[in-house]
Amino acid sequence: MPPVAPGRRLEVVPPGHGRRRHRGLPWRLLLAGSLGLTLLWLSRGWWLPSPPPPQMILVLGGDVDREKAAARLARRDGLPVVVSGGTNPEYAHWLFEQREGLPRHQVHLDYRASDTVSNFTTLVDDLRRARIRHALLVTSSDHMERALLVGRIVAGSRGIQLTPVPVPCGQLCVHERRRRLWEDGLRSVIWVVSGQDLRNWAEAHLVPWLGRAGLR
Repeated sequence: MPPVAPGRRLEVVPPGHGRRRHRGLPWRLLLAGSLGLTLLWLSRGWWLPSPPPPQMILVLGGDVDREKAAARLARRDGLPVVVSGGTNPEYAHWLFEQREGLPRHQVHLDYRASDTVSNFTTLVDDLRRARIRHALLVTSSDHMERALLVGRIVAGSRGIQLTPVPVPCGQLCVHERRRRLWEDGLRSVIWVVSGQDLRNWAEAHLVPWLGRAGLR
């Protein structure tokens, strides 16, 4: 330390004083960035290069009119059909094979799904392995908004684009609550990020705990 000149005071500077303090990024900015990256990842099916023409028809079960519409579409365009959670096999085989004249190998019946989210989560990796990049989505018009949201998150995460083919429901249409739309959207995001279905986890862990606690 150099000597102090006469008449000058020696100022003691506390350690670290005068240094520029680097504050961490605000948690809101980190959260916004994380959400932005997540949405970018989930939506990559939208901004990837243009997909090929439709390669298959995906039918969501729940109304026989959906399968009838898909059968006519398959007969017209010659596309393979996958029915997720549809009518019983006897009726489905009669409809597609005998009524519409489709060969059995053109129609695949899958009964693993129990709701809209699992319609996609049970199938999407099979479709990716089959190199499907573009599918026609057939469901009732009153169900299409929720189905398309879930499908664009789940199938979009695998690079699969969906083109909606709504089936008119007429007087049988049921207005869906917005809460149900966002609940299924959240479940879909969690499935893509974690590989786990929030509903299955709740049924396996939360429901038994509530029962033991006497809250259910």
